[in-house]
Formats: sequence, C-alpha cells, structure tokens
Amino acid sequence: MFRTSNQRSMAVWSAAFVLSQANIVRLLGPAAPRVLEVQTAFSARRYREVLAKMDDAETTRFRSHYFPDFMHPAIYAMTLRAGAQRLGEHVPLSPAMQKALAVAPVLSAAGDYIENVVGLHLLDHRDHITDGAVRVTSAVSIAKWGLALGTLGYLSQGFVRVWASRL
Repeated sequence: MFRTSNQRSMAVWSAAFVLSQANIVRLLGPAAPRVLEVQTAFSARRYREVLAKMDDAETTRFRSHYFPDFMHPAIYAMTLRAGAQRLGEHVPLSPAMQKALAVAPVLSAAGDYIENVVGLHLLDHRDHITDGAVRVTSAVSIAKWGLALGTLGYLSQGFVRVWASRL
C-alpha cells in the first residue's frame, strides 16, 4: 500500500492529527469559539469578557480540552514534518527550506505548549490576567498559527503542483 516509509509516516501522522483534532472539537463542543477568542484577546478586559461568556458547563468543557491539547502540538508538528519529508521525495528542497520545514512545526508546537500552560493557569487564577500576560500569550498564539499554517500552506502548494504535474 505504501511505497516509502515517508509515505507511511505521513499517512499515520495525518490520521493521528485528524483524530486528535476531532477529539478536541468534541470535548469543546459549544465552547469551541472561545478558544480563538481567548487566543486573540490582546487585553485583560477582553480576555475576562470571553471567560465570563461561558457558563459552568462551557467552562468545564473549555478546561477539558487542555489535557488532550498537551499531546496535540507534538502530533501536528510530526504531521507537518512527515509532510515535508514526503514532499522532499517529489521535489528538490533547498537545505534552507528543509531546515525551515523541520524547525517551524517545532517552534509552533512550543508556542502551543506555552499558550496551553498560560491558558490553563489563567482559567484557574483570573486575578493573574493582566494586559501584559494576555498580549504576550496572544502574540505567541498568533505566531504559532502563522508557523503552522505557513508550513501547511507551503506543503499544500507543493503537493498540488506535484499532483497537477501528473495530470
């Protein structure tokens, strides 16, 4: 079924990513939109407003997503790295691009871990919600998204070109 170990690795990690993401969405349920709102709050006032919108059930769901989200960054980093290795089987990647595609997912995952630790802490210690903490955490969140989505975008356009050249 799989011709190369990179092909198998990409398939396995991609499946793990989909299952992990689906589980997080399931756990969040109606609290899912709050994740992006918290990640882009940029002020203590806005962060507190987002948390205040949640009733006890939503807060419980929101809290519950953090625990599987401590595994999810490693899963998506490995998925993106496996994708980069697979793309490298089809098109030549410069050493600088190979390095960028290897490092960006790891940096993104590291940002996700920082965001998760701070988010869980602020959920339980609302008196620690300050403009500075929220701005730094929001900046880390946006950088994390930029690195992950930038990597995904690069890989996607690369695979589309490979597939289009076969038509």
